[in-house]
Amino acid sequence: MRTGNPDWVNQAIGGEAKAALTVGKVAEERMLGKSGLALSSPAFRDKGELDPSFTAIEDDAVAPPLEWTAPPPGTQELALVVEDADDGKVHWVVWGLKGQKGALFEGETPPRTGKNAQGNSEWLLPDPPLGVQHTYVFQLFALDLPLTLMPGAGYEEFLKNITGHVTAAAILTARFEGHEVEELDAADFDIED
Repeated sequence: MRTGNPDWVNQAIGGEAKAALTVGKVAEERMLGKSGLALSSPAFRDKGELDPSFTAIEDDAVAPPLEWTAPPPGTQELALVVEDADDGKVHWVVWGLKGQKGALFEGETPPRTGKNAQGNSEWLLPDPPLGVQHTYVFQLFALDLPLTLMPGAGYEEFLKNITGHVTAAAILTARFEGHEVEELDAADFDIED
């Protein structure tokens, strides 16, 4: 099934996305990794497994830590979108990141966030169906202007505001398979009276 993603997007994420991704809508292949812009995480490797502590499996789950290299000169701001390549859900919309080398720490609240697929402005915890693996695509964009969006703006408004203003992009992907959440009760523990 073709989604309209350019071939370079599918190549960058390591497989064919079933959903159209933001990077394919607002960037060109020549912008990917421009000036050495790269996105990484100390918690998982590119195309690696996302730890359950960043997913719906864990009660106290938070957003994963992210790090990026310096964007091209003239970058006014950085923005980040995380999407599920399999079902198209937007998991995180972030902007207001300084146009320089930086990081978001594990669970850190970003400067500005927009609405995710559930309509709130938080990291939407990955929760694929039991036994089904999904791919989550972290997309970092260098912008040639600062965004004036109000916190809580929707994805479509965000997309409209970055279109035509992306000068470089970086992609990081993670996989996660739906697990059963184990419910423990007293019978699970071998406790002697």
